[in-house]
Amino acid sequence: MYLPYPSSGQPAEPERPSAPAPVLTAVKLMYAGAAVSAVNLITSLAYLAYLVGTKDAIRKAHLSLAGMGSCSAGHCRAAEVYTFIALGAIVPGVVVIALWLWMARANGRGRNWARILSTVLFGLATLELTDATTGTGIVFGVTVLGVIFPALTWLVGAAAVWLLWRPDSGAFFSPRDLVRMPPARPRLPGRLPRSL
Repeated sequence: MYLPYPSSGQPAEPERPSAPAPVLTAVKLMYAGAAVSAVNLITSLAYLAYLVGTKDAIRKAHLSLAGMGSCSAGHCRAAEVYTFIALGAIVPGVVVIALWLWMARANGRGRNWARILSTVLFGLATLELTDATTGTGIVFGVTVLGVIFPALTWLVGAAAVWLLWRPDSGAFFSPRDLVRMPPARPRLPGRLPRSL
């Protein structure tokens, strides 16, 4: 086998075999999870824009419309409240999309830490799903869309994590550059090692 001479002085990293079919499917599912999260973000922003544009919703929230006046109790402007709510939807939504894309890329490259982190993030998605179904959500509570998107995200994550931990995928994630050495024998103090 011919190994190219490394030009940087660093030892050449052994080539990783191509990803098995379960890993490729898991990566595609992670891209689908990013798409579901993007649709969820767009839907949330559209719903927020609908709420902001409705004068009745503003009156129910006890906000004054006269010159974007202050809140009756909180001394805050309505524009500031809307900006805060929009940022509360945009920032987590963009972070979730970025995490899906990052995990898809890292798992596609065979990074074992990414497989473990994907499993942890799936656990967090499970907590989000239980929060959405019990109605303790902070922003929207139990609504049809408030349950559909976390459920879709959870299903995509469950399928991806299951595929990542299949036995076919294990060899792809195992480190190739570690040399297995037998454990060293402990030396007793005062004794010289025996020569062969």
